[in-house]
Amino acid sequence: MVRRELSDVEWGRIVGLLPDLTRRRGGRWREHRVVVEAVLHKERTGVPWRDLPECFGPWQTAQGRFYRWVNDGTWERILLTLQRQAEVAGSIDWTVSVDSTIVRAHQHAAGAKGGSPRR
Repeated sequence: MVRRELSDVEWGRIVGLLPDLTRRRGGRWREHRVVVEAVLHKERTGVPWRDLPECFGPWQTAQGRFYRWVNDGTWERILLTLQRQAEVAGSIDWTVSVDSTIVRAHQHAAGAKGGSPRR
């Protein structure tokens, strides 16, 4: 049983944006939903790829597909599409707040030379 990070409605929004699952060289691909769920689990929990639970299948599959989709722009396309949909629905606020306070580092963290001065 695969853990569900996405609801069926959320999955329905992105499934059409993923590459098609036609046969690839070397055999059949694992279902995209399992891989997306694995990536979301990894990002949510911060576990290393090798520590993904077995319910997501081989960690190499999730890792490889994640990086493949980074390189071919799939994740960026998903993000931009979801942002566009949210903007049309009026559920995204692009207001940015900038804080102009100054935070100073301790002198030891500011790159000062350490030790006593030499004469």
